[in-house]
Amino acid sequence: MKIDKQLISKLENLARLKLSEEESKDLQTDLNAILEMVEKLQELDTEGVEPLVYINEEVNVFRKDKVTNQVSQDEALRNAPDHDGSFFKVPKVINKKN
Repeated sequence: MKIDKQLISKLENLARLKLSEEESKDLQTDLNAILEMVEKLQELDTEGVEPLVYINEEVNVFRKDKVTNQVSQDEALRNAPDHDGSFFKVPKVINKKN
């Protein structure tokens, strides 16, 4: 498979990009080089090679979550710039359009 100007133009449209002629040629060259590398990899004999799942044998050490440093509702609201006694009040950020 070869990357041609028509495919670059289609990719440019799909990605909503506006490439200059030079950028388009550079991209075409780079993509063709990537495809050539992948084709070379396909020539390798991988018979009997196990797929690599993890690079190392390390295992994650998980710990139980512990609740610490809790503050009461009153303490939390004490530093709030605006609240109604129970909840923080923040400026509206979503406008509902009909």
